[in-house]
Amino acid sequence: MSNFDLIVIGAGPGGYVAAIRAAQLGMNVACIEKEKQLGGTCLRIGCIPSKAMLDSSEHYYQALNNFKVHGIEFENVNLNLDNMLKRKDKVVKTLTGGVASLLKKNKVEHIQGTATLIGNNQVKVGDATYTAKSILIATGSAEIEIPSLPFDGKQIVSSTEALSFDEVPKRLLVVGGGFIGLELGSVWARLGSEVIVVEMLDHIVPTMDLEISKQLQKVLEKQGLKFMLSTKANSVDQKKDGITVQLETNNGEIVEETVDNILVAVGRKPFTSDLGLENVGVEIDERGRIKVDDHYQSTIPGIYAIGDVIDGPMLAHKAEEEGIACVELLTGQAGHVNYDLIPGVVYTWPEASSVGKTEEQCKELGLNISVGKFAFRANGRARAAEENDGFVKIIADAKTDTILGVHILGPRASDLIAECVTAMEFGASAEDLARTCHAHPTFPEAIKEAALDVGGRVIHS
Repeated sequence: MSNFDLIVIGAGPGGYVAAIRAAQLGMNVACIEKEKQLGGTCLRIGCIPSKAMLDSSEHYYQALNNFKVHGIEFENVNLNLDNMLKRKDKVVKTLTGGVASLLKKNKVEHIQGTATLIGNNQVKVGDATYTAKSILIATGSAEIEIPSLPFDGKQIVSSTEALSFDEVPKRLLVVGGGFIGLELGSVWARLGSEVIVVEMLDHIVPTMDLEISKQLQKVLEKQGLKFMLSTKANSVDQKKDGITVQLETNNGEIVEETVDNILVAVGRKPFTSDLGLENVGVEIDERGRIKVDDHYQSTIPGIYAIGDVIDGPMLAHKAEEEGIACVELLTGQAGHVNYDLIPGVVYTWPEASSVGKTEEQCKELGLNISVGKFAFRANGRARAAEENDGFVKIIADAKTDTILGVHILGPRASDLIAECVTAMEFGASAEDLARTCHAHPTFPEAIKEAALDVGGRVIHS
């Protein structure tokens, strides 16, 4: 077929989810993807393989350092990096294959190749031309390369190559103290690498609550990671046996570090080049993002965009929600995304998660707030699991008690935040959480206790 109701360009989380939902709504849909594997950056070389490596490396780290306290002892613990990488690849293959099956199940036509917009609601792929009533761009993002540290795929790498080092670097420099840098830095630190994290700002994970950021840094330092804050990388001298990096602090001090590899993780940029946007007049902003209205329509009628190519956090779950909202709006339904309640997670161990406003944001807005906290060391389940680091922090409006933000550093913070997002979607107060019965003993009881603490009536602390 060459005529469709909807053509989706990109088969990442935003694109393939949008294609499936559109098919469910009765549209005749095609999904174009230039890579052989479906799933986009997230499934192929991002979220999923990194989490596979995080889990595997955490098991190794626990076996080396923490199993004895549980009465589990080994004579020798050996790392088989090759098998670890094979397991990661198997996970990726299974899930990308699953996306292909889902598209087939929902009768979405999968077209492999590079898509180019050519006008009149047409898309060219190779020698073939396809037409659709609507076109949805969901091409995601790519790593940002900085001039002083050009990628070579071996010594100076992006997150893609850092998922597949064929041996553990003795010394690894991570440029960027955000989500990606900390996660992959944690992986290789657990496996034996000396990891140095360089961050231009004076704290890590700058989008998160400052108290969480500072405590997370302390925990990671206990695990062996080193941090150089308020520092930037000026230049590199590459040799076969290593790289010498010249670093400069904010006060002008010059420091040199010699390492085996450098991971550059300073953010991502929208993948909007070579799509033919200029052929049809689609406008982009100064950062290369496609300008859209509240129905995700670009400046050209019939052409839409979601996910990393438009404004907002570059997160897979944000793209998924936008994809569903976009196609539901196309069919006259009430698609909606609450941008104030998109959770963020750092998958280190312990994990850090966040939703809503930080304490700093509340103060900048002049809001009168009440804050409740509860440490995991006072939680029975955490004590039983030997997971004593971290805390839950709940920020509520001092007058109405409406929850404004929740920030968690601790075991399974990525799972715990979902309860808080749901509560906030329904406009819950801290008292609502405090009066909700939580099973005992569980990690979520720390949320209940933090909510109680907002009102000054915490029980177990």
